[in-house]
Amino acid sequence: MSTPGSPPDRGRKRPSGTPVDAPRHPSPGPRPLYPTGGVAAATAAGIGLAVIVTLTIVGWVAAPHSPFGEEVVELLQGAVLAWLVSHHVSFAIEGGQFGLLPIGLVLIPALLLYRSGRWLARSCEIGRLRHVYRAALAIAGPYAAIAGTLALLARTDTMEPSMPRALVMGFVIAFLAGGLGSLRQMMRDRDVAVGALLGLMPGRARSLLVGMGAATGSLLLGGLLLFLAALAVNLPEAVDATRALAPGLVGGTLLLLVQIAYLPNAIVFAVCYALGPGFTMGEATIVAPTGVSVGALPMFPMLAALPTNGAAPVASLAALAVPFVAGAVGGVLTQRSAPDVVSEAAPLWGFVCGVTTGMVCAALGELAGGSLGAERLTDIGPSSWQVGLVAALEVGVAAAIAAWIANWWYTRRMRLAFAAAAEAPVKEEPGKEAEAELPEPVPVGEGLATVTPLHPREDDEDGAEQREPSEAERFAERQRVRERARKEKRAERAARKEARAELRVQRREERRAQKAEKRRSRREDGDAESEEMYGISYEADPEEVDAP
Repeated sequence: MSTPGSPPDRGRKRPSGTPVDAPRHPSPGPRPLYPTGGVAAATAAGIGLAVIVTLTIVGWVAAPHSPFGEEVVELLQGAVLAWLVSHHVSFAIEGGQFGLLPIGLVLIPALLLYRSGRWLARSCEIGRLRHVYRAALAIAGPYAAIAGTLALLARTDTMEPSMPRALVMGFVIAFLAGGLGSLRQMMRDRDVAVGALLGLMPGRARSLLVGMGAATGSLLLGGLLLFLAALAVNLPEAVDATRALAPGLVGGTLLLLVQIAYLPNAIVFAVCYALGPGFTMGEATIVAPTGVSVGALPMFPMLAALPTNGAAPVASLAALAVPFVAGAVGGVLTQRSAPDVVSEAAPLWGFVCGVTTGMVCAALGELAGGSLGAERLTDIGPSSWQVGLVAALEVGVAAAIAAWIANWWYTRRMRLAFAAAAEAPVKEEPGKEAEAELPEPVPVGEGLATVTPLHPREDDEDGAEQREPSEAERFAERQRVRERARKEKRAERAARKEARAELRVQRREERRAQKAEKRRSRREDGDAESEEMYGISYEADPEEVDAP
């Protein structure tokens, strides 16, 4: 039965216990992307500001201060300035600029934006991989606007944050972190493995990415070990500096957090020392394996890891081997991901891996250094172009040699495996004809990100995951495909050569026949002309012929 104002009931079953006249509430659909991205950006910025304001208030409470009402505006401006510093936004002070910013503080907004990106992906419909950038833009645009607005609000008579840098850094951090969170949530909803993303890339680009990541990671690990060793050797000086500051319990905790935030900067400085160019600690200073010359430094416990003036410590010279070890690791992994059949190409790709690693080191050197006020401390940190050039040469040469050796060893092992397989006897069961072993199907479209969709992991009928072919099997399959292609080309060339020979013989016979036909026609034309020479021809009677 149906009423005039309601759609007819088509026999749909209602849940048990539900009244007949109960209203139906449709499930909410996906939210609009860009308004939701604005909400996600505002949420991330608000939580980050709350964390920074809390830490600022804790520091204010631990230090001597005036009544709270007189400093509340300056306190809030300081918290906003600290939030901008966490986005690596420099600011100008009287007579100089403060640009030596802690890289570790970027982790706070990055984690918040990552969580906001995941929430955005859950709330909105992101159907394809190529649509993830829309989610990243939906967060990055409003977040950059918020950062620029706060840079205007944090301006005082003594400090002025850089608004263009706030816009750029806010957009970049939000785009990368928010996009990564959206991508991760989409992959989790579709049950897609992380390794599937690398499978979408072309083989050579994937190998370079793996090699560059391994080389950069090895450099950073070597820099971390070098810094920790130097700090452990000079630990008494660091303890004395901490006691001289007398920060107390709360202040000591904040001082420890600040040093942890500056730890990535110290690691990058150590990497630059291991590469050779070193870094500066102000004007007319240098900290490098060639020698150390520093002047008066601020009272900061981490600075106790710097060597004393004079020749560099002999033990620290062992760090010069770090870039070559990193290059060897990167070169081996570059060729392991995508072996080359042509041995001459392996060193080239290894050197390209070193060049990309040098570009990353130059970017890290630019982020780690900066100015620390006016006068003598205006130039602190490494020279980015020198670090990038030296890293590209050292890591590139080591990666080229390691890639050539790794490729030679891999191809040699494959040849030995093929030879062993060719010499192995074929076992035939009685009563059965020997079947030809056909090669495995060649994967079509592998590495084409435009046509390869993201598929969820599927299990076999027995419940086990499908086994992907190994690198050796893929290499062997490529070798078999190339060998078949060579045989087909050789057979095609032989067929064309035979056809051309037959065509030449046929044309030669045709030319001979044409020449013979021309001679015969000329002979017949000559006889007819001799008969018609006198115009009249007659035949004489034998009796009329005069006898001799």
